[in-house]
Amino acid sequence: MIGDFTANVIGILGSFLIVSAYAYNVYAANVNPFIYNGTNLVGAALLTISLLVHFNLASLLLEFVWMAIALGGLWKAYRNSQDQTS
Repeated sequence: MIGDFTANVIGILGSFLIVSAYAYNVYAANVNPFIYNGTNLVGAALLTISLLVHFNLASLLLEFVWMAIALGGLWKAYRNSQDQTS
């Protein structure tokens, strides 16, 4: 199992990624959905790892929803990219 310090570092990195994805979505002229949703997915996964050490049910459920939305966004982006190549 990972220690408290490592869990905190992983959680902070996950939070940074999610906030960075949000800033990218707000400020980028053209948002790449693979970058946006992929960054959200990785950020939520890292926060989930942190929450397994510092358990909080509400936050853990939120991260599962966040990952599901990001996966849905990646799937939609993939489908759209396939439609454009056809």
